Amino acid sequence: MKSKKFTMLILIPMIVHMLIFMIIPIFSGGLISFMDYNPLREENGFVGLEHYTAMLGDKVYLKAFANTLVFVSVTVVLNIVLSLIIATLISQLQSNKTRSFFRAIIFLPCVAPLVASSVVFRRSIFPTKSGLLNMIIQFFGGDAVNWIGDANFLMISVILFTLWADIGYNTILFTAGMDGIPQDLYHAGSIDGAGRWRKFVSITLPLLGRTFSFVSVMTLISHFQMFAQFNVIAYMGGPQNSGIVLTSYIYKVAFQNKNLSYSSAIAMSLFVLILIITLIQQKINKIDWEY
Repeated sequence: MKSKKFTMLILIPMIVHMLIFMIIPIFSGGLISFMDYNPLREENGFVGLEHYTAMLGDKVYLKAFANTLVFVSVTVVLNIVLSLIIATLISQLQSNKTRSFFRAIIFLPCVAPLVASSVVFRRSIFPTKSGLLNMIIQFFGGDAVNWIGDANFLMISVILFTLWADIGYNTILFTAGMDGIPQDLYHAGSIDGAGRWRKFVSITLPLLGRTFSFVSVMTLISHFQMFAQFNVIAYMGGPQNSGIVLTSYIYKVAFQNKNLSYSSAIAMSLFVLILIITLIQQKINKIDWEY
């Protein structure tokens, strides 16, 4: 009985935090999306699904929705694949100090503030004339690319920056998962004549199931909500709105156009999208094994 009381006492701050900063805002945003809301008015009329039907005819919203799906699909897949490859290479190192050194190096971009890193990339890495990336391309005989001003390359620029800034976190998670796999299984594989590739496919990947499930879900959720790099690198949506996503469009509608009701409806559509994809992802990645 005492242990239950102690557990409930510990959970109370977390429940209060979730109630104030998550549950109430979600319900409030959902309610506002059905109203013609203005905080300066005493009465705010109920408009039903008017804002949701307006989204279907909003070309900017549809562009932001499509860009969001493209951005998340590409970055999540590349993030997981690259971080898994890097984690595998790090785990092959024999020295603990060497592994720790490379883990620290790959994790450093995750520590840097996202806004500050975005500004550095916009002003030092991506500029057409003086950018480091174009200097490297021109050194090897290529032509300079307008990474930010060209609608065909803006989303690629944001994806490259996001991979640089976020890949270290998943690398750490994968290396931790690999360190937890019993070495006896690899020894048994060596006795059976399995090479490195066969061990990776038959031992490492299956036993990383839970880590992979956690990484994929958390990466999906975080990438759907990314905003800072779009607001800096793809400022104001970029040319032809090629860099606008749902998060930046929500900000634009709410704080620039002063339309809180419509922005709440867009935010609810993003919430539902994340919820559906997360549930599907969890269903696909259901793991039932133990070791």
